[in-house]
Amino acid sequence: MEFFESQGAQIAFVDLAPTGEDRDEPIVLIHGFASNYSVNWGSTLWTQTLIRDGRRVVALDNRGHGQSQKFYDPASYSLRVMAGDVLALMDHLGIARADVMGYSMGARIASFLAADHPGHLRSAIFGGLGMRLLMSDPNYLAIVEAMEAPSLEVLTDPLQRTFRAFAEQTRSDLGALAACMRGTRELLTREEAATICVPVLVAAGTKDDLARDYRELAGVIPGAELLEIPNRDHNLAVGDKVFKRGVLDFLSRRP
Repeated sequence: MEFFESQGAQIAFVDLAPTGEDRDEPIVLIHGFASNYSVNWGSTLWTQTLIRDGRRVVALDNRGHGQSQKFYDPASYSLRVMAGDVLALMDHLGIARADVMGYSMGARIASFLAADHPGHLRSAIFGGLGMRLLMSDPNYLAIVEAMEAPSLEVLTDPLQRTFRAFAEQTRSDLGALAACMRGTRELLTREEAATICVPVLVAAGTKDDLARDYRELAGVIPGAELLEIPNRDHNLAVGDKVFKRGVLDFLSRRP
């Protein structure tokens, strides 16, 4: 991975050239909470799928995740600050406009880019996201507690165990993740979401309890397309072939 500095943070990223003919349509990938570039996009073969489709693929480890710098102050994890890291990476690489795809927390970051900086986006793809974009998530303190618990074994709540087990699987810094979960509380208003003017695809698994109201979100964003990923939950939807086919189709049709 390569590194650059954004807003006082060392951010790790990859910049992958397309195979075959270059469409000159770069895409930026933003991973979810407790994940990283490799887990979210590499292991699921997303990067391979996109570069084979002739697309330059840029993906970062969000601050507090993967090989990027860790912070323990929740203020360091404002969603707009994290969106600023994405813009800074695009500037660093000389990319004026790109398609942007985020998953879960990454989709929330992408939504702020779509709302605040539409001139930099050709389109936005929101994966694994529903109305949590516009409404406070009542589970966030439970997830903080899961990150701060002395061990996985002391947790009994299924949601907490799922998040803690995943964080341990990705070898994440638990203290940084707790701060990140506390810091990423910004919400778009319904009015702000309704002003998004770039082409948007909302994609989620039909068994995704964290994004179960994804249909409602697609209805809030003008012209948004909906992609349902059959019989997949939040984790299994990420690398599903229906998701990949749907995204490639969307990208081939958007202006």
